[in-house]
Amino acid sequence: MRPFIHVNCAMSADGKIAGCDRSQVKISSDEDMLRSKGLRKKYDAILVGVGTVIADDPHLTIKGASFSENPLRIVIDPNGRTPKGSQITDGRAPTVILTDNLCTAEWDNADTIRCGSPFSLTEALEKLYRLGIENVLVEGGGKTIASFFKDGCVDRFTVFVGNIIIGGKDAPTPVDGDGWIRDNGIVMNMKSAEVLGNGVLITYDIR
Repeated sequence: MRPFIHVNCAMSADGKIAGCDRSQVKISSDEDMLRSKGLRKKYDAILVGVGTVIADDPHLTIKGASFSENPLRIVIDPNGRTPKGSQITDGRAPTVILTDNLCTAEWDNADTIRCGSPFSLTEALEKLYRLGIENVLVEGGGKTIASFFKDGCVDRFTVFVGNIIIGGKDAPTPVDGDGWIRDNGIVMNMKSAEVLGNGVLITYDIR
C-alpha cells in the first residue's frame, strides 16, 4: 500500500518551470498561488526533491500554522545533499528526509528514513504509508515528478499554465530528467480546466 499522490505544479505557456539556469520565474497568478496554499491544508504531507531544496530553499509550511498543524515535510534526498541550514530543517514543522541506505547524513529537526540501495521510491512510499501518511502533495521539481510518473505512483496531476514564455531547450519542464520510453506515453483523464487570473488550471486523474 502507498499514499494517494497528487502532483501540483505551474508551468509557462511553453512548458517550462524555471529558467535555463534553474532560476525561479513567477508563473502562477495570484489566484493560483492562493489555491496552492489552500491545497497544502488538505494533505498529510508535502514532498519535494533535494534539487528544489537547494535551488529554492522552500519552507513548505502553512502561514500561521503551529508545528502540529503543519503537514509533514518530506524531502527525497538519496545522497544527503540537503544543506544543514535550509528552511526545511528549521523545526517549524515535522520533517522527514528520505535517503539511500548507504547515506550516513543526519539533520537536526528532521527524521531520516533509509529507503533501499539504490534508493527505491516504492519502498519510501510504503514506509510513509505505514507511518500513517495517507496522502501526499508533490510540489517538485521536475526530476522528482518524473520519478513518480515513471514508477506509476501518480493519482492526480494539476498543472497551472501561466501567461508567459520562458524559452530555452535546456529549461526544466514539469516532468524532467533523462526520460523513458513508454508506449503511447502516460494516459490521463482530464477532469476540469479552470481560468485562474491570466492562466488556466488543468486537473487530470491518472488511468
